[in-house]
Amino acid sequence: MKIDFAIESDYEFILTRDKHINKALIQSKINANEIFIIRESGKEIGWMRYGFFWDNTPFMNMIWIDERYRGAGIGKQVVLYWEKLMKLKGFELVMTSTLSNEEAQHFYRKLGYRDAGCLLLENEPMELILIKNLNNVVK
Repeated sequence: MKIDFAIESDYEFILTRDKHINKALIQSKINANEIFIIRESGKEIGWMRYGFFWDNTPFMNMIWIDERYRGAGIGKQVVLYWEKLMKLKGFELVMTSTLSNEEAQHFYRKLGYRDAGCLLLENEPMELILIKNLNNVVK
């Protein structure tokens, strides 16, 4: 398994699979190195993308791994890789979110994320906001 920054040739892979991003933002996020592609034997098996909450706190927006590769620790590796990169860039805090009816909340908590609040949108399950302090955690 290899984690790389997305490049121009990954655009179609992202466009056809990531239904949670505005098409107009994909290229700028590729250019800003805010999307990682996960590859196994040279084949794309997933991605992770992030942005910045309040323009100063790294916020993991989406992590997706092909069903066949789930449960093998790949998601954990990608998150830890991202956290290490954010720590190297000088960030002390990272954030993410997940719906309250999704299992992902347990995944993030196992990685040291803790609940920091929620967002309530009409006719949607509660969105849990999770944070992790990188001080003394990522080496």
